[in-house]
Parts: sequence; structure tokens; C-alpha cells
Amino acid sequence: MELKTNILIVGGGTGGIAAAIAATNLDQDVVLVTDADWVGGQLTAQLVPADESLWVESVGGTARYRAYRQAVRRYYRDHYPLTPEACTNPLLNPGNCMLNLCSYEPRVGVAVLAQMTAWAEARGNLRILRGWTPTGADTDHDRVRAVQFRHRDGRELVVQAAYVLDATDLGDLLPLTGAEYRVGSESQSQTGELHALPGKPDPTRVQAFTWCAAVSYDRRPGADHRIAKPARYEHFRNWRYESLATDVSGLRISFQTPSHRGVQQFALLPEEFVVGKHPFPLWIYRRVLAVANFPAELAPQEITLVNWPMNDYFDGPVVDVSTTEREQNFSEARELTRSLIYWLQHEAPRPDGGTGYPGICLRPDVSGTADGLAQEPYIREGRRLEAQFMVSENHVGVHARTGFAIPAHQRLTPDQRRVVLSKKICAEQFADSVGTGFYGIDIHRHVGGEPGPNLEVFPYQIPLGALLPVRLRNLLPAAKNLGVTHLTNGCYRLHPTEWNIGEAAGSLAAYCLRHGIEPAQVRGPVHLGDFQALLRQQGVDLEWPEEHSTIQHPEFLKKLHAAGVPINQPRYYC
Repeated sequence: MELKTNILIVGGGTGGIAAAIAATNLDQDVVLVTDADWVGGQLTAQLVPADESLWVESVGGTARYRAYRQAVRRYYRDHYPLTPEACTNPLLNPGNCMLNLCSYEPRVGVAVLAQMTAWAEARGNLRILRGWTPTGADTDHDRVRAVQFRHRDGRELVVQAAYVLDATDLGDLLPLTGAEYRVGSESQSQTGELHALPGKPDPTRVQAFTWCAAVSYDRRPGADHRIAKPARYEHFRNWRYESLATDVSGLRISFQTPSHRGVQQFALLPEEFVVGKHPFPLWIYRRVLAVANFPAELAPQEITLVNWPMNDYFDGPVVDVSTTEREQNFSEARELTRSLIYWLQHEAPRPDGGTGYPGICLRPDVSGTADGLAQEPYIREGRRLEAQFMVSENHVGVHARTGFAIPAHQRLTPDQRRVVLSKKICAEQFADSVGTGFYGIDIHRHVGGEPGPNLEVFPYQIPLGALLPVRLRNLLPAAKNLGVTHLTNGCYRLHPTEWNIGEAAGSLAAYCLRHGIEPAQVRGPVHLGDFQALLRQQGVDLEWPEEHSTIQHPEFLKKLHAAGVPINQPRYYC
């Protein structure tokens, strides 16, 4: 089968679907090809609740992303029997989780995205093809002419396009098209970054990925949902972090896990957590449906998503390895998550002195799979485009730009804050900005188990130069595969920023088709202002308001507190 379109988007993740919405709203024909059954990636198929700044309700993103979140809230108001208080709450948070102001079930995200693309699909501007994996590309000098795909049932497809957007989580099109790209960790001599590797670069030093799961806790007397012991359970249960080999907290599957904050202790259920006294509450951390939003007689089972330090998979790489090795590591990651669920059900220590929570049950209906595990792995880091401009720690990092060594999750001291405000220190201001974001440099353990840095950043911008390949003329990144370093991937990889990257890439391709020019020309003086004006018209924030450009702006936090938003928890990362 062969197709021809203006814009081909490969990958249906958060950035891919945002790119499709943006391009079709600018009257371009789009074919989006994905190997998943659900579009949305992190937001849906990967079971990763959105990690967002507290400012996302008003600034630091795009109008369409905010509209998506508001549509999620409206979906619950329209279709769920909420309490009057929940129904009228303008900041309704269906899951009342710790990560953000709007956590929700993945299937609701799927439904809302279907609403957002419905008109484009109805009028024929958008065609979404599911179950297809890219297998090759046809290039002509510095242009990509077509991409080849194979369906899971064996069928083959070729799509020709004027512009090709790579919205895959691993950056699958970069090697297929011969694009220049990076993998793993750069050295200080390459990037000049304060926290880059002091010696040689290491292409194998990539962040862990996670195969998430959806679970509930059945509180009925005698409820027992225990699964059979996974074949690799003993291996994962007995694995210890080398740095803490003699300490019980060094066990990989445990309620005590080594972290950048020291040994982090966890509680499971909400009632086992006491602020200031008890460990971190895992259940609330990524909860997506909370009983507090429902009348007691209609309260459903709560749902939380398991994306915890214990099921981060760092045992082997999935980037630039053979298909056999990648699939083996994916299989092992699923086995690790099943092992964690088994441990919770059978062996996890309870505060009452007992062991195991037999009421923990996997939720296939929530995940859209047969076993309750996600449809796709949550990939934190894949291939990164070698772009005309590479965003480094020096452009966004608080330590790098101020000299103040501020660990993630901590605030500047009053004296340090006065210095930052008086000197108006902020992230690098990019003249070619195509969006904004805010998330700390959060590097999970690398392949092999070595911990990564967690560093505070200033609210940042997305430069157009980071979306432009050094050579290819019609290939654009539309996910976390833009021109960033290993370190800045740690802050540009999360939901709102990936959505913005996708919107910018989709809008850029549409603008180029409309004006008969190429992306590199848009960065020049003739078109940059017009393209940025188009983005503003589409509701894309290109800069941060001055009062938000330094971290932890206190006046905004006061406003949230006055609105009843629980902001006393530190900011946690995904």
C-alpha cells in the first residue's frame, strides 16, 4: 500500500498528536502512523500521569495543552457522578495526586484526544494508522522522500510526504534516514556543561525506562487478587544496589530505595502516610482516580499508576541495539514490574506487622491491555537530533547560571533569591523561541544502575534551532528527540514540553508548506517574526512573564494556596 501526504508524523505520542492537531488546524493534510493502539504516549498508552509545573494552568505551555486539560475536567463533570464540591471546583483534580493539578485515567485522555482530532479526521485532513512500525526510509541527498512501515499483521506500507516528523520515543527515524544524532552522555569537553562527564563521552550511559502498570486496592474483606510468581522474581527481589550492598535499603524491590535525597522511604496506602512523620506515599503520588471526588455510596475503587523507582529498568539498553536485544530488555522490564506487583501482594511489610496486600489488583480495563501493564514502555531518553542549536545545562541550569548549587526539589535561600532577582538571572532568552517549559533536570539511574544528577533549572524556552537538523532539510523532531544534551533531555522530556515541541514542529511544517520555503529559512530574519506571530495566534507562549522567570515564584504559590490547591508537597519528578 502506498500513500502520499503533505506531512507524515511517525509516532503517536504526546508530541506526535500535538503536531497533528497543530498542522491540521493550519489546513494541512496529515498522516500519523503509530505502532500503538492509543495515541497520546506519556499521557495515555504509557500510563504516566502528567508531570507539570504549578503554573501550567495559566502560563508556560500552549493554549491547546491547557484546553486539553480543561476538556479532561469537563469529561469528568459530564460523565462521572462527582460530588457537588468536585463538580464545581475550577481546579478539579480527578486523581488528587501529588504530581500535578489534573491527574486522570488514561482512557479519559484517549477520549479527549479523539474529540480534539474528530473534525480533522471527519473532513479528511487527518488519517491515523495504528499498528505500524517504521522499517526504512527513502532519501534523496538531504531530503526524506518516503518512509516504509510494516504492520503487526505483516502488511507493508510506504508513505511519501513533503515533510516528515519523527515523534517516536526512541528517535527511530534518525538512523533510518541517516540523520546525525547523539546517544547517551556527552563529556564536558563536548558541551562545556558543569555536570557532564569529566572524561570521555559514553553512548551507553542512557537513562532507565519503565514499563508502568495500573492498579487498584480492593478493600472488601477477603479480597485476593494475587498473581502467580513471575519467573524472574527471585532475581529482581534479591538484586542490591552495589553502593549499599550491606544495607537492607539497598534491595531493589523495597519500601526503602537509595535516591539523590539519600535513602528514600515509602508508604503504600494513603492512611499509612502522616505528613512530617511517615514516608513518601506511593499511592497518592500517581493516583488518577480518588474516592474523595465521589459520594460515598458511589465511590469507585481508587486507581494509581505504578511508575516508581522500584520498577525503573536499567539492566540493559534499548537504543542502538539489535531488535532481539531490545525486545529482550522490554520483556525483562515487564517482568520487573510484575515482580514488584507480586512483592506488594505477597511480601511487602505492613505497618501492622503483617506482610503483603492481597487486595492490590492489576487493572487491564484501565491500561487497555490483557494484563494491566502499559501498552508501551515509558522511554525517558532515546536518540537526540544533532541540531543547528543544542540546548545545554549552561542555558537553563540554576547552578550553571548562578553558581548556587541548588539540588532539585529545594528553593533558593532568601539571600540567593535576592541576588537572582536583583541581577535578573534566568534561563537563556532565545530570539528564535517557539515555546516554553519548566521541569528540573531529572536523570534517573543509568544503564547499569549508576544514579544520575537531579538539578534545578529556571523556566526555559524551546529554541527553533533545536528543531532544525544540521543537514536534512525536511525532517523535524516532534518529541523528546530535539537538539538537547543528555542533561537537558532530563528537563525537556516531560508532557507539557513534549506537547509544545510537537505543536511547534507541526506548525513549522505547515508554515513552510504555506510559504514554499524550508525550515532553516524560517530561522532567518525574513520569516522568524511571522512564524512566531503565527505561534502566538495559535496560543503558544514564547516567553515566560518576568515574574515567573525565576524558580518558585512566591506570589503565584500564594494564589494557589488561597484557591485551596495543596502545594505544601515538594516537587517530585517522573
